[in-house]
Amino acid sequence: MAANLFWILSKISLSSVLDILLVAGVIYGALRLLRGTQAVQLLRGAIILALLIALVGSISQLTAFSWLLRSGGQALLVVVAIVLQPELRRALDRLGRAGVSWFPWAPRESQNEEVVRNIAVACERLASHRHGALIVLERETGLQDRIEQGVQLDSSVDEELLETIFFPKTPLHDGAVVIRGGRIVAAAVVLPLAQVIISDTHLGTRHRAAVGITEQTDAIAVVVSEETGIISVARNGRIVRHLDARSLTNLLLALLSSPGEQRRQKRASVGRERSA
Repeated sequence: MAANLFWILSKISLSSVLDILLVAGVIYGALRLLRGTQAVQLLRGAIILALLIALVGSISQLTAFSWLLRSGGQALLVVVAIVLQPELRRALDRLGRAGVSWFPWAPRESQNEEVVRNIAVACERLASHRHGALIVLERETGLQDRIEQGVQLDSSVDEELLETIFFPKTPLHDGAVVIRGGRIVAAAVVLPLAQVIISDTHLGTRHRAAVGITEQTDAIAVVVSEETGIISVARNGRIVRHLDARSLTNLLLALLSSPGEQRRQKRASVGRERSA
C-alpha cells in the first residue's frame, strides 16, 4: 500500500500539479460566478457527471462504450450551454465588470448624492399618491439597446420631472426611466421580465421587469408599487421591499459607491467609533 502510494507520488510532476490546479480553479470560478442563481445545482450535477464519464472512460476497456461516453459528454456541454444561457451571459457580464475594475484608468460612471436624493424624494411622493414608477440606474453594463426602444431624453434628474413622467395617463408613464451618469437618458423603456417565478401576488409587471433587468445586467432598479405604494429596490435578480426615502437613499448610495469609496467610508466609521 505504502509502496503504491510512493510510486503514485513519484509520478506527479510540477506540470501535473499545475494542470490539476488550473482545472480546480476553472470549476471554482464557474461556481463562484453562478452563485446565487438556479444554475448552480445544475452546473454541479454536470460537473459530477463529467467526472464520472472521465473516470469510467479511463478505467474501462470497452471501446464502443468509451466512445459513447465521450460523445455524450460533448453533447452534454451543448445542452448545458443552452439551458444555462441567461446565467452564462450574466456570469460573463460579471467577469467583464471585474476586468474593468482591475484597471484604475478605466472610466467609471459616478452617481451624485443629489441625484439619489432626488430619486428618493420623487419615489416617496409617487408612493404617497399610489403612482407606479420604475427607475433604472445604469452602471457598467450598457443599456443602449433598451434605451433605443424608448423615448430619448437628456435631462437632469429632478423630482418634479420624475413625478410628471410617472403621472397616470401621461404618454411616458408606462415603462421605465433609465438614468445614466446622473442624467435621464430615456423614458417609456421596455424591460425584460424576470425569468424566475415571483410568488408574491403583490408584485406586478413593474417588479418583474425590475428583477428581469437586474438578472441580466448590473443595473439597479427602483420600483414604486401602484397598488400598495411600497418602494422596492432590485439588484442582481433580488428585490428589497418596504423602503422609505431615507432607507432608499442610504441603500442607493451604498450600492452605487465604488469599492474604494466603501473602504474609505468604513475606515471613517471605524475612526469615529474609536474617537467616541
